[in-house]
Amino acid sequence: MRGKTRRQRVVCASILVLMAAGCREKHAKAPAAARPALVPAAVRDAALARARVWFPPAIPIESVDFSLNPPGEGSFDPASDVECSFTPKPIGGTTPKFFCTMPDGDVLKIKYGEPNGEIPAELAATRLLSALGFPTDRMYRVHRVRCLGCPLLPQQALQCLAKGGPTLLCMEGASASHVVSFEHVAIERPLDGRKIEAVDDQGWSWYELDRIDPRAGGSPRPHVDALRLIAVLLAHWDNKGGNQRLLCAPGHDAADGSCDAPIAMIQDLGATFGPKKTDLVNWKRAPIWTDPRACRVSMSSLPFGGATFAERQISEEGRQFTARLLRALTRAQIATLFEAAGVSGFNHMIGEAHSTAAWTDAFLAKVDAIASAGPCPAIPQD
Repeated sequence: MRGKTRRQRVVCASILVLMAAGCREKHAKAPAAARPALVPAAVRDAALARARVWFPPAIPIESVDFSLNPPGEGSFDPASDVECSFTPKPIGGTTPKFFCTMPDGDVLKIKYGEPNGEIPAELAATRLLSALGFPTDRMYRVHRVRCLGCPLLPQQALQCLAKGGPTLLCMEGASASHVVSFEHVAIERPLDGRKIEAVDDQGWSWYELDRIDPRAGGSPRPHVDALRLIAVLLAHWDNKGGNQRLLCAPGHDAADGSCDAPIAMIQDLGATFGPKKTDLVNWKRAPIWTDPRACRVSMSSLPFGGATFAERQISEEGRQFTARLLRALTRAQIATLFEAAGVSGFNHMIGEAHSTAAWTDAFLAKVDAIASAGPCPAIPQD
């Protein structure tokens, strides 16, 4: 990245410090706070042009221990029981989830449900992306969440309350002294930073990545292409704009809503390793390339016909950069990734998907497909 200014190097270093520390500042202390103010479209577009999608990993890739939860303040031991109190705040989406408040006031988002394939998928995908240097939310796997005051079915209770249902009926089974335990759970804390949006839930769409401009301080094309390739590897088909997020790193806000350190990240990685979410058979069938010699990628064969992910050509530099990142992972690390996230222990319909080795083989086959393609044709410069 020739020509990087001292200012850009300082900004990049400050973001790395935040990521390495587990983004400790005000981790999800107040989900009930008002939404961040919307900004003019021009301000949002300028932030997207300057956005970074990748940072050198704080821990060398080959040294990452995927059996551990994300480090930093507020982390959890994977074997721990977490105790918290139900927080009846509305929550969107279709995945069963609810907010729960710790004794110290820390508010957690809890995703739960035994048949919920999004939980192991999101745990594995976020750990993988984070290890490779792509910013993600922090997802923690724990043994159990013990929720004081929880209704028997929190997601349904929240939907009932949102529709104006009577509290007594909606909150069936809940009482101040009653504890409901959830064992198939993931705890989520968002990456710290202010959302940069011109409209609510705007996020960013994949076709907009073309607007990232390294001349304005944004990520270079190889890093953007690497994010595209990893998304294809994961089969991240539910890629509507709201499932990605444009953030301003803490401490880099300007009074007019602009930002000198924007980050473009994937916000929701639950619909991965599928397309049926933690679905080995179909994940193995999902190709990396539509044309490996031309280095073209597409998600047109996945649900929604690719959604916001339009067909693109990957640069040779981007292909090689992605291959280097992925080749740094050992087979043992990849096996641990799937085992620790619960992918191989998920209640699959076929026996092969219970094999950590089968998932590891499928992952390595996709890495081989990236490494063996090309050389990619030159991409015309603007």
